[in-house]
Amino acid sequence: MELRGKVHEIGATQNVTDTFKKRDLIVAYAENPQFVEYIRFEATQDRVNIFDNLSIGEEIEISFNLRGRPWTNKEGVTTYFNSIVAWRVTKLANTAAAAPTPGFADMPAPVDISSAGADDDLPF
Repeated sequence: MELRGKVHEIGATQNVTDTFKKRDLIVAYAENPQFVEYIRFEATQDRVNIFDNLSIGEEIEISFNLRGRPWTNKEGVTTYFNSIVAWRVTKLANTAAAAPTPGFADMPAPVDISSAGADDDLPF
C-alpha cells in the first residue's frame, strides 16, 4: 500500500529489546484539508534508517504493509493489535515530475483539544 502525505514528526530509534528496534514516523494525511489525519508508521530492525534523511514538512510517498495480530491475556481474553509498517519512503518535493499533493497548502495547524472548555456543544 502507498500513501502521500507530509512529515509531521520523526521519532528516535527505540531499542525495545537486545534484538529488536523500531522507529516511528507521523505523517499528516490531508485527503480532506478540513480534517487532517495524523498517521503513525513504524519501521523495524534494519529499516529504521529509512527515516534518516527526512525533515519536518517534507511531502513524501510512503510504502507500507498493514499488519494485525491477536494477543491472549492470562484470563483468556483476546485482543487484536494493528500496526502500519513502512518499508520505503520517497521524497516528493525534490522530484520535478511529482504532482503536487492536493490540500497541503490549505492544511490547518494542529489544534490542542486538551484545553477545550465545558461549553463545548459537541455530543461526545
